[in-house]
Amino acid sequence: MALQEELIEQGNKLFKHRSNLPVPFAVLGLIIYLYNIHFLDKEIHSISFEIGCLSIGLLGQLIRGITLGYTPKGTSGRNTRRQVADELNTKGMYSLVRNPLYLGNFFMWFAIVLFINIHWFSILYIMCFWIYYERIIFAEENFLRNKYGQTYTEWTEKTPIFIPRLKGWKQPNLAFSIKNILKREYNGFFALFFTFGLFDLSENFIRYDKLYLDEFWAYSLCISGTIFLVLMTLKKKTKILTVKGR
Repeated sequence: MALQEELIEQGNKLFKHRSNLPVPFAVLGLIIYLYNIHFLDKEIHSISFEIGCLSIGLLGQLIRGITLGYTPKGTSGRNTRRQVADELNTKGMYSLVRNPLYLGNFFMWFAIVLFINIHWFSILYIMCFWIYYERIIFAEENFLRNKYGQTYTEWTEKTPIFIPRLKGWKQPNLAFSIKNILKREYNGFFALFFTFGLFDLSENFIRYDKLYLDEFWAYSLCISGTIFLVLMTLKKKTKILTVKGR
């Protein structure tokens, strides 16, 4: 099999499991984090450092939110079976970078990796993320090139693949929809706070042999959990978050 075909095949397989990448890193990261606390007596994070890490994760959430607020139905979805693109997104965040959702993912997961505060683990994450998503992006771009031809090629020639340019924003045709964000992002939003809370809970148990959350994370988890339950209920039980064409 030619290298190009092999990369496409690998990308399509990884595409189906792209939401699973943070799981092994979170598990491994928690093990390393607790090992350093228990056996090496590593110093406690300052609250400013923890909030800084959370802010990086929320930056990723913001990037995803701006992207999804403008995207129509049939694009930028959570589908895992096959590549889908009912139309080519070239405006909004897609006028600044070709893969804004993956950029958002990078920051959301990187926030947790930074929280562990191990330099080699951060480097390992960046390398694995790049190798993993490089193949997914390669397969996606092959699909889009075959479907949209010259239109797609012209867009790629002026739009960076992952590091966004800071000018050239093109206003999307659709109006911004906060409902589209709320119904699609509440899982990831809560998962971010839940993971930080889990790290804090585990750390306190190892250090003090007590299960409790520090005040900041207790309030954060309570608020994010309430938002999660409300939005999940609205999505599953009502049509309040339904938006025509989204």
